[in-house]
Amino acid sequence: MSNEYRQLLNPETVLSIPLKKTDPVELYLPLRKLVASKYSESDAQKVESVLETLNKCRRDMVERRGDLSLPMQRDCLIHYFKCLCMVEPLFTSLSYDADTDPIIFVWYDAFNPEHEDGVSSERNAIQLEKAAVVFNLGAICSQIAASCDRTTALGRHLSMEAFKVAANFFFKLWKALAKDVVSATLDLTLLFAEFLHLLFSAQASELELQQQLNNNDAGYALQQHRCALAFASVYELYHRAYELIPNDSAARKHVYSFDQTWVTHLHQKVTFFKEEARQRESSILPESEQPDVFSSVISCALDHDAECVTEILVKGICRRLILKPQQIYVDLILSEYNPFKILKDGKLVAYPWDMSPPYQTNSAILSSSLSSSPLSHILAFLPLKKSEPLNLYESLRSYFVLKYSENVAKRVEGLFEKLHKLRNEMLCDDLSLPIRRDCLIRYFRCLCMIEPFFPLNASPNPPIFVWYNAINPQQDSSQHNIHLEKASVLFNLAALCTHIAVSCDLTTIHGHHLAMDALNDALHWLSLLRFESYNKACGTIDLSEQYTRMIKNGIASLKLKFPHPQSVTPYDRSRSGPLAETRPQYHKSKMKTCHVETGPSDVIRQFLLGYCKAHSMLQMVCEAPCLDLLSEVSPVKIKDGNLVANATLEAPNLAMGEHELAGDTTVTFLNKL
Repeated sequence: MSNEYRQLLNPETVLSIPLKKTDPVELYLPLRKLVASKYSESDAQKVESVLETLNKCRRDMVERRGDLSLPMQRDCLIHYFKCLCMVEPLFTSLSYDADTDPIIFVWYDAFNPEHEDGVSSERNAIQLEKAAVVFNLGAICSQIAASCDRTTALGRHLSMEAFKVAANFFFKLWKALAKDVVSATLDLTLLFAEFLHLLFSAQASELELQQQLNNNDAGYALQQHRCALAFASVYELYHRAYELIPNDSAARKHVYSFDQTWVTHLHQKVTFFKEEARQRESSILPESEQPDVFSSVISCALDHDAECVTEILVKGICRRLILKPQQIYVDLILSEYNPFKILKDGKLVAYPWDMSPPYQTNSAILSSSLSSSPLSHILAFLPLKKSEPLNLYESLRSYFVLKYSENVAKRVEGLFEKLHKLRNEMLCDDLSLPIRRDCLIRYFRCLCMIEPFFPLNASPNPPIFVWYNAINPQQDSSQHNIHLEKASVLFNLAALCTHIAVSCDLTTIHGHHLAMDALNDALHWLSLLRFESYNKACGTIDLSEQYTRMIKNGIASLKLKFPHPQSVTPYDRSRSGPLAETRPQYHKSKMKTCHVETGPSDVIRQFLLGYCKAHSMLQMVCEAPCLDLLSEVSPVKIKDGNLVANATLEAPNLAMGEHELAGDTTVTFLNKL
């Protein structure tokens, strides 16, 4: 491989795209007027927070863009997209309402806004607005990727993940949104959406290939086989992207007017990877010699080398793409970290995108005493596991100083501080159920980040995790194994969600739906538990496969016992989609749930349905938890290549302890069913 070709494989230059620009437009006044006239003034008051935040997000996109960092622009766009999907049904009414002033969206071509065809302008065309916002989400992710320091392991990983997300957004634009835009500029056409999807996929795959070339976790023949396949894959992506532009005269002219070096750059990439793929073709193993399962690359080339430490920690959270619960309703009502809320009397609130958590919640929907619930016997087999206090900060920091250096430990000690704080909060007796759930979820994510470094064999004082049997506290398990810690946290998450379900006021619509969603949430955590407990952590009997299977069966049976409030329309079990009831085998489906069974013309229902659709789409597209570490509202942030605790976030109120945990008991659950 020549030096010129080596330089192509280690690119200092990657391609990114500018954001589309738009003209200001007032959204709050016409949409609020429409809701008040079509529904009622009371309905308008219930959703006006969403309309205000929608208006602020768009205004900030136009007026404050130059003052916002790239991650802040990403946060603003994601927030705006969710609000936009919530109000989408209103635009159908706008199109037929002669008494309401139209909303005119004007968007300019990202590559050539001065071109005679460089502007799109449509009345009440939310399809244009959504397509343009998704384009800008892809564009901002491409700029984040290009801005990363790719000379470091962490920078290469962040760049790769950001390019993957950018490619996903343009795939969504290509396959779903661009076709609905009537007067699209060239950048919103199907051809350009496909081109940008392929381009950013190629650049992400190339960065992944660089990691693979330096990875030595397999034998020589297998390593060469993997690399040969990777070179062929990267060539195919670049080739498909390159072929789209020269063969279309309008597209070629458009790209040339933006940057003539793009076509040259792509041609060089295609030539290089074609030749490399051809030379390595003989290294591809016959099918009979290929392993059944390829192990994924979970760390960089030097594995635990000091230069890669931050990257390995960040990769720990990326390996868990199922960290986010499948349920939506629990977070909408109870989570202090979700800026979208259902409050008392069904009022919808969308907090501003640049407002830091915690946010107000509707915890009043839960009963003040779990013992008063007619179904409280369920808690007999699901009390929370208890643990001994542990100073994780000192154990982890001393290990990193000894293994690497004081400088390396300082770069990542913000994560250790957050871990230590969350673990202490987790053990507090006076936490409310919702706050404890938020704490456990954030703690579990941090555990995933440090997992690749366990066991801490080089540490003279490794942490010892001590957990007691939930149903028989006289028994305990004491281990250095981090999988015991993770399994116990997952058990407690499942138990907490069941406690939440049992404490709901089942005579109300929201209480019933929250209870059902909380039980589905419990099943979600139990599904993760089997990956941590079985064959990884030999803990107490409550973490065994037999016991967790019994719990899952018990929760499925409990769902059938929950009475429906009189005002709730019976579920149509044949219906699928965001408003469908989730069946016991929910974990085999990717279905998201958001139970809102109200009148067919209810504006609240329409807004929540839009939120569920946006949430589900973004969850599938933004499969890069590490990019959330760049956000201003992330509990642990990446700053200048270091992991730091976010000091701007207010600590949760630990005194909210109106919900007592169930006492320890050995009553057999099966006898109660």
